[in-house]
Amino acid sequence: MILQCLLVSLLTCQVVYSLDNGLALTPPMGWLSWERFRCNVDCKNDPDNCISERLYMKMADLMVTEGFKDAGYEYVNIDDCWPSMERDSEGRLVADPLRFPSGIKALAHYVHSKGLKLGIYEDFGSKTCAGYPGSEFYMETDAKTFASWDVDMVKFDGCNSDPKDMPYGYPVMEHFLNMTGRPILFLCQWPGYLVGKGVKPDYAAVRRNCNQWRNYRDVQDSWESVSGIIDFYGKDEGGFAQYAGPGGWNDPDMLVVGDFGLSYYQQQAQFGMWALFAAPLMMSVDLRSVTPEAKAILLNKNIIAINQDPLGNQAVRLFEVPGSISVWVKKLALPKPGTVAIGILNKDDAGVPVKYKTSFQDLGFTNKGGYSVTEAFENKPMGSFALSQAFTISVDPTSLFMMIAQPRP
Repeated sequence: MILQCLLVSLLTCQVVYSLDNGLALTPPMGWLSWERFRCNVDCKNDPDNCISERLYMKMADLMVTEGFKDAGYEYVNIDDCWPSMERDSEGRLVADPLRFPSGIKALAHYVHSKGLKLGIYEDFGSKTCAGYPGSEFYMETDAKTFASWDVDMVKFDGCNSDPKDMPYGYPVMEHFLNMTGRPILFLCQWPGYLVGKGVKPDYAAVRRNCNQWRNYRDVQDSWESVSGIIDFYGKDEGGFAQYAGPGGWNDPDMLVVGDFGLSYYQQQAQFGMWALFAAPLMMSVDLRSVTPEAKAILLNKNIIAINQDPLGNQAVRLFEVPGSISVWVKKLALPKPGTVAIGILNKDDAGVPVKYKTSFQDLGFTNKGGYSVTEAFENKPMGSFALSQAFTISVDPTSLFMMIAQPRP
């Protein structure tokens, strides 16, 4: 009720209350610590892998020297477990002094000196998911604190709170962030908590107040987890795909490419599907030890271009053969109008490739001149096909085949 009253007060005061911060005109790209490093705070025994300024500085260094910045990755994001367990005497958050001895502002300046941006984590509730101080009753103070630290992105979680308050509270936090005058990208966990309670989110309202939003469970380092998220996006319950576009994006969570649980082809499949989803591309991998194969996937300029296409369309699933082939289509602005990216995903793990025969006409395309086709991962021309001309695609188990189809005159 307090949050509802505050929101009504803000609206009746004729505050411009919409997310118009000019950020995230294409899906944000960067690195986020949670999936790979979780809440490791044991810097005494594990100094190289604990949540500390040292870790984020090293990842920033490697994003530059290993080509990730040049490929478009720009955010270095802190997740849970960074603060002290108590606020200061004025109610402000304080970074853990042993793990962040220089403070968040100094870390932000270091990251900025590399041409990158710094993100941070907080929670809508009384405590974060790991038990650190939440922003309940401190949202204005925390927004001002983050701005004073020159933070560029805030991931706002929803543990230890009432999901019924979220449609009121998340807009209030966005208001306070906007009032700081600093451009701060706002990542909301709001719809994900509602979905978890069986409540249909108001995605129009979410888009008005968030630059990106999580709408499903956390990704884990397994193909089962990744394919479960893909299924959720295929069902598109609530029609959330239609709300993706410049300034606001559905977020299926981090990339686990380069971690432990996925095969090479499954890593390629996650990266390709996230590109089709117009999803934020947030790596969560140890860049000090990433394999050359995983690095090549993450730096694939052809797939990144699909993700970063200025039209901002999110792929939809045309159909699925349960447990086997599904076909996804994403409209593109480039290289010319009418171009589409097509993903053919094979979830079958029986051990042999699936041969999928179709034509553009069968897929519902209508350009009378047919289409010129290029395989997307390696940018290999596949030839031109008349509208009704059949072609066959072989897709390996738990793999994704992607192609770009341009309309012919």
